[in-house]
Amino acid sequence: MLATIINALAIIIGSGLGLLLKKGLSKRLEVAVFSASGIITLVIGMQMAFKTTHILAFALALIIGGIVGTALDVEGGILRFGEVLKRRFAKTDDGSFAFGFLTASVLFCSGAMAIVGSFKAGTEGDYSLLLTKSVLDGMMSIIFASAMGPGVLFSALAVFVYQGILTVASVWIAPFVTPLMLAEVTAIGGALVLMIGISLLDLKKMKTGDFLPSLVVTVALVVLMPFVPFL
Repeated sequence: MLATIINALAIIIGSGLGLLLKKGLSKRLEVAVFSASGIITLVIGMQMAFKTTHILAFALALIIGGIVGTALDVEGGILRFGEVLKRRFAKTDDGSFAFGFLTASVLFCSGAMAIVGSFKAGTEGDYSLLLTKSVLDGMMSIIFASAMGPGVLFSALAVFVYQGILTVASVWIAPFVTPLMLAEVTAIGGALVLMIGISLLDLKKMKTGDFLPSLVVTVALVVLMPFVPFL
């Protein structure tokens, strides 16, 4: 758990620096930082999404996951949780807190480094990958917090819970996570990150949270692949 704690602390420190930076930004510079955040997110998302080698399973996971998530109003639930955090810990009232929390949480939790790093920490005591991720997340949190505000800081909570569970459960989960499953889950995570980038650039407001069930659907489809060859 030590590496996960360091990862969460890196996000908190980076977000704190980003919030200090945000105070000195004019409106024009805020727009520039927001646009840069969107472009960076698109690039990260594309790199992740291209990991897929089973485009049909990728498409089915997104469609089915999106339908399920929309029916369950997953994004609405996450945003409501973000609003609870805002009322408890923050004074901002510009509507960006919950969005920043959702955006940063998806970005920091959806990559392969979070999964593999947690497994290596839990099963081998190897913290190197999560420590590398901590540096990257810390740098990204500076940019994101300066663009979206204090909600980004609270994504450290999501990272701590998500990676903590993976680390503790890694002994039982790791044997089932094949390179194929890791690649396909990373690809779906990339699609979610792409949605974030599209929203940040105001190209289209997308309810990224509603597509989170796609990650679970992807796992199910990869398990089925030996029995359903055309996937």
